[in-house]
Amino acid sequence: MSNSDAQSTPTLEKKFRGAIIAVSIIIPIAVAVLFSVKLKDFGFQVEPLSFLPPIYATINGITAILLILAVMSIKKGNRVRHEKLMTMAIGCSVIFLVMYVAYHMTASDTKFGDANGDGILDAAEKIQVGSIRFVYYFILLTHILLSIIIIPMVLFTYVRAMAEQFDRHKKLAKITFPIWLYVAVTGVIVYLMISPYYAN
Repeated sequence: MSNSDAQSTPTLEKKFRGAIIAVSIIIPIAVAVLFSVKLKDFGFQVEPLSFLPPIYATINGITAILLILAVMSIKKGNRVRHEKLMTMAIGCSVIFLVMYVAYHMTASDTKFGDANGDGILDAAEKIQVGSIRFVYYFILLTHILLSIIIIPMVLFTYVRAMAEQFDRHKKLAKITFPIWLYVAVTGVIVYLMISPYYAN
């Protein structure tokens, strides 16, 4: 690499660094705020968007498949296909986020194990659901925490690819990929575990 190339390496990343950091902070805060907002509390008579959870869970599954296919593509040297698949994965993540927030703004919170749907997990229900409840909350907690962490990682990885700094892109992608894949897969698992209690 020439001196001029070395100097230009971080230029695009530096240009977007502020925006990426801002987005990485704003998105989790906005989601947390909107998650707690219920439209019915503001007088809006809206039906829960109960059709959305299986859709956004499917989108999470599609994201996981796209990520795996993208890695397979780049390993085979097909950079164009890799770029398209990764862009699609980012698009799927954005769509998931919008649907996720929309659902939770229109629906009441669902408690894992709340078999009678009264919003309270009583002693009998805790006994019935057993220790699987702790497995669910562990998966949910790690899913949420890593979904926050992954935002800047994905954006910085993407910017490095845009700047054609492929060595630096690859180095970060090796960390980003397994975390993003975990978030996508656990998104499906969380839905499958909580979905029996949605209808109640």
